[in-house]
Amino acid sequence: MVTIAAAIVQPASTLALKEWAVAVKALGEGKQIITVRKGGLYEETREFVLERDTFYLYPTYEHQKPEMIKPAYHADLEATLKEWSPDREKVAIRYFAHVTDDVELLDEAKLRSLHPYHIWTEDFADVRLHWKKKKPLHILFARVYRLHQPVEIAIADEYKGCKSWHHLLEEIPQSDFSPVLSDEEYQAKRSEIINVLR
Repeated sequence: MVTIAAAIVQPASTLALKEWAVAVKALGEGKQIITVRKGGLYEETREFVLERDTFYLYPTYEHQKPEMIKPAYHADLEATLKEWSPDREKVAIRYFAHVTDDVELLDEAKLRSLHPYHIWTEDFADVRLHWKKKKPLHILFARVYRLHQPVEIAIADEYKGCKSWHHLLEEIPQSDFSPVLSDEEYQAKRSEIINVLR
């Protein structure tokens, strides 16, 4: 387990983590504090690397699959799809995340124990775990912050493809932000999940 601590400021870098819009919504509403990564198909290293501990969340819409989302979150999925159309030219950046812990996981039983703490089905989690079986799954604990002024940026071709990270081609103005969860709420959720993984 890697634990990361730092003073929280809005990212100066334009680095963004791509994530399904429904997962960004869940993180941005405090419904979950973890996300799971093993790398995109086109990662340079062929595996996930936490490039920075603080980064923007870039919502993706095209490949979201209802069968990979628990039924309880299908309304959230539908809400994100209403925001989207194939000819849309801009996407809104609403949040940034600070990773407090990066837990590497190969244990299927421990992965299943996380089921109550995220929006994905067991099938989704299994696919992530069993792809590149010898590589660990990264469980990222993300303290998420909401920008008071969301920023719409043009959707560039560079943002497409199965990669975890990309640098936004537009600067995100520095502005006020606030944590989605209070310190106490975040630490309570974090401690509960960490105890499950022990």
